[in-house]
Amino acid sequence: MDHGGHGMMMDLPPFTLSRGLEFGGDPFFLVGCVLALGLYGWGVVRLRRRGDAWPVGRVVSFVLGVLTIAVAMCTKLNDYGMVMFSVHMVQHMIISMVSPILLLLGAPVTLTLRALPAAGRGRKGPRELLVALLHSRYMRIITHPAFTIPLFIASLYALYFTSLFDFLMESKAGHIAMMVHFLAVGLVFFWPIMGVDPGPHRPGYVMRMLELFAGMPFHAFFGIALMMASEPMVGTYKHPPASLGIDALSDQTWAGGIAWAFSEIPSVIVLVALVYQWYKSEQRQARRIDRTADRDGDQELAAYNAYLASLQSRSQ
Repeated sequence: MDHGGHGMMMDLPPFTLSRGLEFGGDPFFLVGCVLALGLYGWGVVRLRRRGDAWPVGRVVSFVLGVLTIAVAMCTKLNDYGMVMFSVHMVQHMIISMVSPILLLLGAPVTLTLRALPAAGRGRKGPRELLVALLHSRYMRIITHPAFTIPLFIASLYALYFTSLFDFLMESKAGHIAMMVHFLAVGLVFFWPIMGVDPGPHRPGYVMRMLELFAGMPFHAFFGIALMMASEPMVGTYKHPPASLGIDALSDQTWAGGIAWAFSEIPSVIVLVALVYQWYKSEQRQARRIDRTADRDGDQELAAYNAYLASLQSRSQ
């Protein structure tokens, strides 16, 4: 059975985890993963050769982020995802919610800014162009919650509940473009919320939590809609190959459950990361206040005490 115009025989045996994790998948993502790891490794090595430290935790996070992309797209999960809605939904949730969080915790933009050499006076090199991009109006727009939250929601409802999904699944290029879109949407959604890298939109921690919880319920609603449907809703998966031994509606119910579950798990991970970042920020602020007090003999506290004393004297 030829499916989706990919030119691949999709009479796959029944899905098992071991079969799904066999090496295979799309070379586009394999090359991308290798390139990402190579460039990140180059940046870390460059910093350490000149005596600068780079946190091991960031390296681990970035590597895990790339590996999650490789697992989703460079294994047989990619083949099964072409004919099984449930497996495709696992790919979608990993690429759009797990991989972006791990990649952002690796602070790749900060590493790039520190590793790239500065151009000479009056010249613009890669580092200067990156800084200009980070401060551009374009970046302010695509990282603002008025843009990221609707985009995050539309990537579910406008894709799966229209004919757009079926159109993209008809070609290999369309499938790749869809998966790259999922990754990009996840990155721009989570970057202002919990990213370590500098960005044009970085609200306070309470506002970041509100942005997080503004988008997550729509994932849950999407999953519930799939689980409650009385018939298959996506044309691509209405007639799965007989060799899989699955029912389209049952597979869709599994897909909905996966979407619902993934709306909860990343929320907890991001919330823990936010609370930790908030705690570290408060610690840094306290240390700055202590250093200032040591330098000026705690003049700020003395001035405040004098102010309180003046108030007391006026009231007497």
